[in-house]
Amino acid sequence: MADILLIEDDGAIRTALSRGLRDLGHAVSSSPTAFEGLRLAVDDRPDLVVLDLGLPDLDGVELLRMLRAVSRVPVIVATARDGDAEMVPVLDAGADDYVVKPFSAAQLDARVRAVLRRAGEPAPAALRVGGLSVDPRGRTATLDGAPLDLTPREFDVLHHLAARAGEVVTKRQLLTEVWQLPYGGADKTVDVHLSWLRRKLGETASEPRYLHTVRGVGVKLVGPS
Repeated sequence: MADILLIEDDGAIRTALSRGLRDLGHAVSSSPTAFEGLRLAVDDRPDLVVLDLGLPDLDGVELLRMLRAVSRVPVIVATARDGDAEMVPVLDAGADDYVVKPFSAAQLDARVRAVLRRAGEPAPAALRVGGLSVDPRGRTATLDGAPLDLTPREFDVLHHLAARAGEVVTKRQLLTEVWQLPYGGADKTVDVHLSWLRRKLGETASEPRYLHTVRGVGVKLVGPS
């Protein structure tokens, strides 16, 4: 069904998951270390990577950032960390999904199939709002013809708002639909990312051009009048 690379340092978990995923029809390769895993991800081009965060030679979040610099392969993070404070940086670094240990191969298989379905969906055409253009195919954005230097999560937020241009989008919607997190203590991360986006769009909250705050409700993206 899919060619999966499993980066996991625990030998027992690595063996059990590899066997379980193979029994479900997947081809599985594995690595116990971050740097070998990065090499396999680049050289073998798997369909999906399952990444443990607690690796012996490099923190998994750092490996994810390195991988995202060279590849758009879907990544599911497997971790024992389940708090918002731990998971927000993982999703910001470019993870497509995460699963909290302990979990079964069947649970992981369901996540794999869901992520690959999303990855296989055709990207829509570029979205244009005023002088802003957001291209989901190339994951690029320009403002008045000049490229915007956006992080993966900043692009996701901007694309989400551009797809709903003129609509008020709440923080709850951004957290659940962009970060795939429940609304709660992590909602401050929305404010931070909106602030970063405003700076890159050359505006401020007090003098907006594109990102307009609707007090007590959310934010909407509109073209300059």
